[in-house]
Amino acid sequence: MRILLVITLLLGGSMMLSGCSGPSLKHYENSEPTMDLQEYFTGPIKAWGLVQNRKGEVIRRFDVVMNGTWDGDTGTLEETFAYYDGETQDRTWTIKRLAPGKYEGTAADILGKADGQVNGSAMRWAYQMDLPVGDTSYKITFDDWMFRMNDGILINRSYLKKFGFTVGELTLFMQKQDG
Repeated sequence: MRILLVITLLLGGSMMLSGCSGPSLKHYENSEPTMDLQEYFTGPIKAWGLVQNRKGEVIRRFDVVMNGTWDGDTGTLEETFAYYDGETQDRTWTIKRLAPGKYEGTAADILGKADGQVNGSAMRWAYQMDLPVGDTSYKITFDDWMFRMNDGILINRSYLKKFGFTVGELTLFMQKQDG
């Protein structure tokens, strides 16, 4: 009887967890303004972000200067991060349009390829990164959600996961610049 109760609890728990797998891009299908990745990530962009630990405490803040260029279906996005603790970091993304609404991206510190999909005003990126923390590095899965807003604004919410559990969140506000 006790084994039956444990099995029932485990099955019920796994069904609840699978039901909470998160939003689907289909939900944003007809939302405006439409996310046009190539249009948005062309030219200069300024961004402001913060990282929160699993308790919700802000553990890092930063500014980012970006510039994107495209040659056909291949884009380059240069990012320069300036953390409020004085550290700086550069990242260069190469983004390829594979099909309408489907992209892949690579960068030196990304493990393998980032898979991206666009629908309506939203984009979802999924990738892994070896994230340095102090003297250690952790393999973290990023579940990135970007939402196009009015006035050249884009909001990026990233859920940082280890073994399927959210261990942190990153919020980034981007604004296209003239130029």
